Amino acid sequence: MPGGERDVFVPVLTVSVALTFVVFVLSISIGIYHVPFFDVIRIIASKYIPSLNIEPNWPIQSEVAVNSIRLPRAIAALIIGGGLAAAGAAYQSMFKNPMVSPDILGVSSGASVGAALAIFFSAKIIWIELGAFIGGVAAVMITMTVPRIIKNDSVIILVLAGIIVGSMASALMSIIRMMADPATTLADITYWTMGSLTRAKMSELALIVPVMLACLILLLLMRYRLNVMSLGENEAKMLGINISRQRTVVIVLSTLLTACSVSVAGTVGWVGLVIPHITRMITGPDNKKMLPVALFLGGIFMMAMDMLARSLSVMEIPLSVLTGLIGSPIFFVVLLKQRKSLL
Repeated sequence: MPGGERDVFVPVLTVSVALTFVVFVLSISIGIYHVPFFDVIRIIASKYIPSLNIEPNWPIQSEVAVNSIRLPRAIAALIIGGGLAAAGAAYQSMFKNPMVSPDILGVSSGASVGAALAIFFSAKIIWIELGAFIGGVAAVMITMTVPRIIKNDSVIILVLAGIIVGSMASALMSIIRMMADPATTLADITYWTMGSLTRAKMSELALIVPVMLACLILLLLMRYRLNVMSLGENEAKMLGINISRQRTVVIVLSTLLTACSVSVAGTVGWVGLVIPHITRMITGPDNKKMLPVALFLGGIFMMAMDMLARSLSVMEIPLSVLTGLIGSPIFFVVLLKQRKSLL
């Protein structure tokens, strides 16, 4: 049986990696201005691997579209989709609840408040992204403080604390929207909370991507511990794992992944909820196999959504609209297939 599972896992992971590359190039190629598939590869290679000495026989418009506009978006979509999927998978294992998503502890709500405040005061884009990051981290820190105050560190109390903080953040967002100028800042706040990768630039990604890659690597290294945590506290203690400490590490890593994602793309739902379910149907519940595949599938899903967002209409469609329209029916199908195991 273990050999059979390994035989399934390796091809699935290989196909996921190959499909990620294909979708990555397609997401740069497809748009209102089309760039041929192999031209995309050659344009990127000529800039980042100059030793290849590729002759630039493509239009200058193609080079600008690829390097200045679409490449940063594709990288952002790949890392954000993978980060949200990995964070969702880690939370679902840790909380032993398949309905859990990365924003359960209030990180997305806190990030929205931080970004909205920055937009309200007409701050530059770098301060909006920083405000979103600080708001998300602050919200989770408050959530983690509540169980210590009431001296009960159970998972249920932690989730309830997240609901409290999320509700407070939603109330603050309502106040900010009520005070915002309807002609300017209110529209900007609304558009930001609907999610978009139009703000993705290489300069910002240079700060965000290393942090997210480090968090993803650490989560991948914790795959065995996530398996043990999903068994329960007694089993974890018998295996010598300090579940409270491990839970804190998972929360910190998942919070950083989600806060970084929201700071670049705004609020994007469904990725961290749907992708782990789809991956479990393919690989099974073992995090050692499921987590790496979920990472790639999350990136593929997010790149596809961004590609549709800027290709279906002259006006770009917000990401949360597409992820909701496409993610919710997919999740319904997943629930139908898994209904017996969820009972």
